[in-house]
Amino acid sequence: MRLSKRLETIIEQTKLWVQGQEGDVCVADVGTDHGFVPICLIERGIVSRALALDVREGPLMRAQGHVLQHGLEGKIGVRLSDGLKGLRPQEADVVVIAGMGGELMLRILEEGGHMREFVQCFILSPQSELPLFRHGLEKLGLLIRDEVMVEEDGKYYTVMTAVPGKMHYPKEYCYRYGERLIADKSRVLAEFLEKEIGQLLKIRGQLLAGGGDGVAKRLQEIEEKLREAGQVRELLAEGEAPGCTGKRKNGGT
Repeated sequence: MRLSKRLETIIEQTKLWVQGQEGDVCVADVGTDHGFVPICLIERGIVSRALALDVREGPLMRAQGHVLQHGLEGKIGVRLSDGLKGLRPQEADVVVIAGMGGELMLRILEEGGHMREFVQCFILSPQSELPLFRHGLEKLGLLIRDEVMVEEDGKYYTVMTAVPGKMHYPKEYCYRYGERLIADKSRVLAEFLEKEIGQLLKIRGQLLAGGGDGVAKRLQEIEEKLREAGQVRELLAEGEAPGCTGKRKNGGT
């Protein structure tokens, strides 16, 4: 089965976490869509059991069909579920949530509070609102242990491995761009940063040329984003992230 680069990264990050564990591991894929992630995790021998969850019956029927096609109905349970609400405590060791906006994913995590003390690891890939999402994980008592950024067809995706624990970044740009990505000197983040700086400069030029009400406030926001982006670009060039790494406990490095 051929997967997108984003889904392959989710598989790889799940594998990296599972390799450090003992015994059988069960993964729950929230918003499973076609069910490809749990199918690949089982077929590649990464996990022994999986649950494919979706709030919509259409995608769930497609996932069920793929599970049957691969002969994995005995190892993958397909279940209608609004986020984590259909999961019972101790049913899943790992939860995968991907392909949704950051705000929606935070809501799913918040409403699934009955699972947070039982799930050992979350593999998360928000498609938007990343600064808000990282702040939200901090408030929920989840620590980003690892983070990877990939580019595919001109779009950039992040995949986070989060575990129970405390984290706090003293610099706001760490929430915007990812403390682990900065510390790891991510090449893909550097590429993304150059494109973002170019877009911000273009917007600044348009604002300066246009004028009008609210321009001053908007310019101030753009200048602040440019300042933060410039700081991160310097850190990536140096290969170090002084002043970025905050408190990291219970599974942090």
